[in-house]
Amino acid sequence: MPHSFHATPRLVTVALLACFLTALTPATNPPSRPTPEDSDVSFAICPIVYPLDQEPSERGFHYLFYGNGFFINRDGYLLTAAHVLSQLGDVQPYIVLRLPMAPPRMLQADVVAVDREHDVALLRATPNPFEGKYQVRFLRLAIGRPALTQAVLAAALRPSRLKDPHSWDAFNEDRPSGEVIDYEFSQLDKGAADTRLLLFNHGVLLGDSGAPVVLPGSQAAVGLVEGRWLRPDAASLAAATDQPNSGVGAAILIHYAIDLLQRNGVSWHSLEEQNPVAAAGANADPTDPLPLSLISATHPPLALEGGEVVLDARVDPTGQLADIKTVAGPTAFVDKVLSAVHTWSFVPSPSQDHAKETRIGIVFQFASPGVLPNQSPIRHYQMPSGDTSPRAALPVLAVEPQLFAKSHSQPTLILAARISGAGELTSVQTVEDSDQLASTVVPILHQWQFAPAVCAEGKCDSTVLIVIVPRYGVTPVHMQSDPRSHVLSQ
Repeated sequence: MPHSFHATPRLVTVALLACFLTALTPATNPPSRPTPEDSDVSFAICPIVYPLDQEPSERGFHYLFYGNGFFINRDGYLLTAAHVLSQLGDVQPYIVLRLPMAPPRMLQADVVAVDREHDVALLRATPNPFEGKYQVRFLRLAIGRPALTQAVLAAALRPSRLKDPHSWDAFNEDRPSGEVIDYEFSQLDKGAADTRLLLFNHGVLLGDSGAPVVLPGSQAAVGLVEGRWLRPDAASLAAATDQPNSGVGAAILIHYAIDLLQRNGVSWHSLEEQNPVAAAGANADPTDPLPLSLISATHPPLALEGGEVVLDARVDPTGQLADIKTVAGPTAFVDKVLSAVHTWSFVPSPSQDHAKETRIGIVFQFASPGVLPNQSPIRHYQMPSGDTSPRAALPVLAVEPQLFAKSHSQPTLILAARISGAGELTSVQTVEDSDQLASTVVPILHQWQFAPAVCAEGKCDSTVLIVIVPRYGVTPVHMQSDPRSHVLSQ
């Protein structure tokens, strides 16, 4: 299996977020040559600037420095934080690139798409520097989230003369290394949707926003530096790891960049070992879309009890969810779930015609704290009679597992259950399990009962994605819901 998915009429290639460029230096003080193991990151990063001069001086073009970006493919696409661009207003952003035997040069970077709620932006350099003699690379994207304590590296460029930068001046390359210490959901703007952030035990500097956070070995990007995040207890959070650090840094998960790329049909590259097609194995149904990048949700801030949300959705030919129907769930929980699933991405089914009709069920279970073990963890649903319209497989009876939180970070468990045309659970695959909860939950899923999916030809096999959202810092955690029955909507 190659390292990348290649865009076809039904399969959007994925290429890793990697912005571009490393240290720019005057001829009298050439930059040190990166070693082979770090050249991809060094040459993928680029500073995002705005030129103030019409003609260069002896130090090149005077400019304003705003942040960093990184290239993700050979077509000249790069990622950055959306708030980096917002500082420029409506003016044209530029990037600074270096040449092997010539002074650095500035290129335009056209804005392709922006996701302001999750602070991700997609740019394209013009002309394409990969077709010229520029020293550029691109980064792959890591679909899977790194575990707690896993090492990560943030890499960014800052002008050596920050108060008076010129394009021929040297750049200082920041490479703060640390380890993942937590994940948390945060609203990056007031009233915005939740964004899940990766926190690592090293502070970030002014101008680092938009730079990649990578895995040291593979050099694959797991996130983008989020320079606006600040939490009052960040120092105590970092100190809890007993590692030397200068604060806590935050990164926007690459998940949100993948969503933006796929919505705009832009290719990217993933780690081969994280390829969902390979992970599904030879026995996977070739007509079924495969989960590519999914994310959980957080409890509503004022919710004292648990809740559950059931959705019926279609996966369109680009691998995005469409025609999402809310089957059951309290409004506060539904809002959180819809915000999350709107960023989900799938590898579309091999048949484009079939992909238009492929529907999947989605179940979110939010834990309720302090539930006694002798309380019934069973929910019942009623199917509408006489309904023959296409729909996903959906639960009729669900038994909720009793879970114990094992970490201080909010755990994530996402499972893909395969439901036959007879309504039987035939297989369960783990999509994400950050806290080793699957071994407890999967046996309980075999007690569930499902109504099979309805396709154009009748009852058919389908997939139900089940997301367990435990409360953390509580023991034990038992999944509870309203014992009343729910009627599935059309």
